[in-house]
Amino acid sequence: MSSRAAPRIAVLMGGPSVEREVSLVSGRECAAALRGEGYDVVEMDAQGDLCARLRDSRADIVFNALHGRWGEDGCVQGLLEWLGLPYTHSGVLASALAMDKERSKLAFRAEGLPVAESRLVARDALHHHPLPPPYVLKPVNEGSSVGVHFVFEGANAPPRLSAEAGLPGVMMAEAYVPGRELTVTVLGDRALTVTDIVSDGWYDYDAKYRPGGSRHILPADLPETIFAACLSHALAAHRVLGCRGMSRADFRWNEALGEEGLILLEVNTQPGMTPTSLSPEQAAHCGIGFGALCRWLVEDASCDR
Repeated sequence: MSSRAAPRIAVLMGGPSVEREVSLVSGRECAAALRGEGYDVVEMDAQGDLCARLRDSRADIVFNALHGRWGEDGCVQGLLEWLGLPYTHSGVLASALAMDKERSKLAFRAEGLPVAESRLVARDALHHHPLPPPYVLKPVNEGSSVGVHFVFEGANAPPRLSAEAGLPGVMMAEAYVPGRELTVTVLGDRALTVTDIVSDGWYDYDAKYRPGGSRHILPADLPETIFAACLSHALAAHRVLGCRGMSRADFRWNEALGEEGLILLEVNTQPGMTPTSLSPEQAAHCGIGFGALCRWLVEDASCDR
């Protein structure tokens, strides 16, 4: 740590992923909040020679506000470990596991957590349905509903994805789970609360980040058993992946099936920090303002996470 009165925080944002624009918003919001908490803050778009720029910044701590590949999958975490710079959120292994939907699902199954049936498929070899419709096709290593396709009952064949720019060579086909969209933020060793997300259609990229794109019912109006199961599953998923700092677990719940209808979809290790984001909203509901949330994440930062 340097001799400056206030630690210098480098807020990483932007970067080369498809979630760049959302990350820029998250980063600017966090930078402003940290300045309000008295920190010396430098905003840094994670492009170019990031290693040299981080060294030149003389930052004491890195606040990771990146979303998507390279910022959320263990890559930048490995760079920060190599530089010896303490950073927020999860470490290399947990980030890589959570970003890989297939490997994280294997860990969830081993822990006894409820997940949907799925299989990996080659994007360019989708000539027949990999699962009985309805099912969802999604990139195995993207977030924010990027590249997600629904295949409903009655579809004669899967969609042609070979020409779609930016999609990885391997996709996940996952059984479609009807019902309500629920989410839980974990902060440290505490699952905060449950939000019920209501949107027209499905909760896609636009619904996530456009003001008014969705309604958040907080806390969710759920049976006590379902509410408690969401909290328990989110904390268990956070722990089994080895997450640190803050994470968010997303669920679908088919009310007609009761507790059997609750399915864990995935864990996000870099939840959004925009004005419409779910995790800051849950923290505020629990009495943790946005500035205090950012400060907590900075105080929790470390290497070897």
